[in-house]
Amino acid sequence: MRFIGIFSVFFCGLFASPAFAHEDFNIWLSELRQEAISVGITEKTASAIVNHVEILPNVIELDRAQPEFVSPFLDYYQRRVNTLKITEGRKLLVQHAELLDKIEVQYGVPKALLVAFWGMESNYGRYQGNIDTLSALATLAYDGRRASFFRNQLLDAMRMVDAGNANTEQFVGSWAGAFGNMQFMPTTFITYAVDGDGDKKIDVINSQADAFASAANYLSQVGWQKGQPAMVEVQLPADFEWQMAQYTLRKPVGEWRKLGVNTMQASNLTAAGGLTQVHSANKKIKTKKHKTNIHQINFKIKNSTTAFASTQILDATKSALPNVSGQAAIILPQGWRGPAFMVFDNFDAVMDWNRSINYALSVMQLAKRLNGEPHILGGQFAELGALSFLQMKALQIELNNHGYDAGEPDGFPGVRTQDAVRAFQLAQRLPADGYASPNVFNYLKTAQ
Repeated sequence: MRFIGIFSVFFCGLFASPAFAHEDFNIWLSELRQEAISVGITEKTASAIVNHVEILPNVIELDRAQPEFVSPFLDYYQRRVNTLKITEGRKLLVQHAELLDKIEVQYGVPKALLVAFWGMESNYGRYQGNIDTLSALATLAYDGRRASFFRNQLLDAMRMVDAGNANTEQFVGSWAGAFGNMQFMPTTFITYAVDGDGDKKIDVINSQADAFASAANYLSQVGWQKGQPAMVEVQLPADFEWQMAQYTLRKPVGEWRKLGVNTMQASNLTAAGGLTQVHSANKKIKTKKHKTNIHQINFKIKNSTTAFASTQILDATKSALPNVSGQAAIILPQGWRGPAFMVFDNFDAVMDWNRSINYALSVMQLAKRLNGEPHILGGQFAELGALSFLQMKALQIELNNHGYDAGEPDGFPGVRTQDAVRAFQLAQRLPADGYASPNVFNYLKTAQ
């Protein structure tokens, strides 16, 4: 197999003794073969796969590479949900209407959502990956980082081959082992994949019926509730307490309604476009414990003057929030000046597919656009730019040094980091949205 790119010095060191590495890998494969047979995989399949796989150094490089920047939500979204993808997705909804209608009735998952996942995962089947899946999984299982997870994935991939659901020589996908139209991992396939076209085979690579039905079965099994919403863009009141905007902080919709939260509407917007908030240049912003003058924020937040140079007016038609039986959370994926969303229990099913808030919001918004709903209306004054991976680690270190527990610095703004940022913002009388932004980073460096 040919490898693309030049291996780094790191990998030269990792495989400095090829004979030794090769010997160790062969021992590991021998043990894998015995384990596979012991859990019910046929000796024929186990031997064929062990003889087939090889170490892929480029896969290790991709697994260990850290992103240079953590993309702001709107950047992430706009790169993935564009006019071309929306237009093509609408055509495919029509093209596959009969099949999608049947699956929607059977599983209760909206057809637009299935097509949105299809578009996000493989650009409607065009880019399913071209890396040998078995070798990629073997490499990641042998390498050590998340070894147990990938070893289980490899064993399930073997089960797929054993069952005739995959061909050893033609089993290809992404570098991390995901494959097919919906980019399932082998364990996801084993657990949720179904025969959607009735041919007594499950082929999520070539059969769109199998791919759609398997995705719908997966979502329904992890909690998707038929007829219930997953996400709506909302307009927040001027005195909203920013620290309440957390994915894990749930309230009944009625309580959010009493606090002044309303659905964002496309009609009657001013020329300034849809804004998430209504503020004037001297408006007081309330937090749970503090009131902060907007001029103070202008002083503390770099390049924010434009957002408050004059009164911002939002003349959106207020609309009742959806009536749902469960609870809801407010999330601000790009901080308090970005768009605001209310998410419901069905959003958790989307998050089960991919644990990224940016991904989940994007796939849901793509589904809405496929249904002819408007684009994201808020966020015109969202803070731009992002921290690099190293800057995010530095932010976490500074938070820890200031007494705000961000956990072990890892370069990713997880829940613990968000909580630490929120605590720092509250102490400094800043809008406590928990967003680890460049402005927070710059202010933290100068804070006493």
